[in-house]
Amino acid sequence: MHIKTINGNAPDGGRAAGDGPPQGGPEGDGPGAAGPGADGRPGGRLRADSAPVLAGAAVAVGGVGAFLALADLASPLRAPCTLFFLVLAPATAVATALGRLDPLSRAVVAGAAAVAVDLLVAQAMLALHLWSARGGVVAVAVLSGIVFLGVSVRRRRTGARGRGSRTN
Repeated sequence: MHIKTINGNAPDGGRAAGDGPPQGGPEGDGPGAAGPGADGRPGGRLRADSAPVLAGAAVAVGGVGAFLALADLASPLRAPCTLFFLVLAPATAVATALGRLDPLSRAVVAGAAAVAVDLLVAQAMLALHLWSARGGVVAVAVLSGIVFLGVSVRRRRTGARGRGSRTN
């Protein structure tokens, strides 16, 4: 018996029931099967426990970028690391404020907000004839810090009243 879906594909890959294990399943060696990782454990893909390591690496790269820009050091890493900081700092601050959204929506909104903050800071500095790379990095860092601290203070206050509270 074949079960067809809306797009015309059967959920079992087009095979009739009883034709063997589905491809990519736990007992199959099909194209979707996850082989052993570098540590020998199954599931060679990126593991969830590596997220803090990646976050730490991102903060380190952003910190190096901010340091290189503020210290005015000539380095080939200055431009990409500073750009990474200018996107990472406001995106992280906005992403903490959007804690209830699903991860993809939070990433898209935080990225768009980061670009908007960077553009608004640049436009304000140009309009006031105060443009400098150092000033832009400082302004973005201060705005991101204000947003992040505001979110932290708000969470601390609402956490004291009760964790199940839905008030904003």
